[in-house]
Amino acid sequence: MKTLIYIGLGGAIGSILRYLTSIGIQKKVAISFPLATFLTNGIGCLLMGLIVGYLTKNALIESNLKWFLVTGFCGGYTTFSAFSLENIQLIQQHQWATALIYSLGSVGIGIAAVYLGLWLSQN
Repeated sequence: MKTLIYIGLGGAIGSILRYLTSIGIQKKVAISFPLATFLTNGIGCLLMGLIVGYLTKNALIESNLKWFLVTGFCGGYTTFSAFSLENIQLIQQHQWATALIYSLGSVGIGIAAVYLGLWLSQN
């Protein structure tokens, strides 16, 4: 139960920060490119790398900080960071084909699923 509280608190903070980041970027830049999401994903991935690197280096990767910061905060800020970390782990394990299938499949299925959901909800 304690782990769920850490994840929930981190997720809430990450989600709120994602919203504030998006609003802040949209107010400053008015273009048709989805810059807010693009930058949020990039920032989230950078944070994921910094946090996982720090936790690993300091033997804290199995601590409650992992649940709060990695699963909770980064997961709430952007799930793209988790997706990117999983791909890096596959690459580090020399599972090139799996990483490629996971990357292309996730993006392809994600786009197709949103399209299907929109189509189903309108028909």
